[in-house]
Amino acid sequence: MLNRLQDKIAVVTGAGQGIGAAIAKRLSSEGAKLVLVDINEDCLKDISGKLDTEALCVAADVSNKDQVFAMIAQAKDTFGTVDILVNNAGIIRDGFLAKLSEDDWEKVIDVNLKGPFLCCQAVFDIMKAQNSGKIVNIVSRSWLGNIGQANYSASKGGLVSLTRTLALELARFQINVNAVAPGLIGTPMTKSMPEEALARLLRMQPTGKMGSVNDIAAAVCFLSSGDAQFINGQVIHVDGGKSCGLLSL
Repeated sequence: MLNRLQDKIAVVTGAGQGIGAAIAKRLSSEGAKLVLVDINEDCLKDISGKLDTEALCVAADVSNKDQVFAMIAQAKDTFGTVDILVNNAGIIRDGFLAKLSEDDWEKVIDVNLKGPFLCCQAVFDIMKAQNSGKIVNIVSRSWLGNIGQANYSASKGGLVSLTRTLALELARFQINVNAVAPGLIGTPMTKSMPEEALARLLRMQPTGKMGSVNDIAAAVCFLSSGDAQFINGQVIHVDGGKSCGLLSL
């Protein structure tokens, strides 16, 4: 394994399971020290014990400004700086327009869009002072639109726009801001879907199979490294080609 992130300090939100946990493990395997953030503190302890490098576990709600700024302050106090921010925390509360409650709309927007905004604000002064930084936002192929996910798709579409705007604003400080858009990935949630529904989604995949959480982690690690120094404001779709268009069956 390469050591492209040796001694870098990386904050990963939603690190307790699934894609977030895989990202944390991959960054650690390449030398980064981790700040693991999740609203569920218990799952963080399990992940931290499986890393190759030092890790700080912080329970925080990314939609709460006070908790976010306190979390970043704790990260700086512990490790001295923050080099990498991965905004992975997110929730899903699906529903068709007529049945989508205002609460489900607001909660998804708060966590999926407001949360990354607050985290970016919190790390900005640190990254600006050191004239370097990498921010990677986990969006979703759903940002292109997905039936029954008006709130989720809107939150991820907004995060794509936030990514592109911050890439322009922060480039002068040598801070790169990019996004990774997962497609159908083998997580506990997708694997627990009804067999018929999962089979239908797989038929729509050009590859005919789901991706792995490690596929997402590899893309994030690349964007967090010096190998991606001149990549800024981009969305990398890790979806087996699904974002290219409809598959004729």
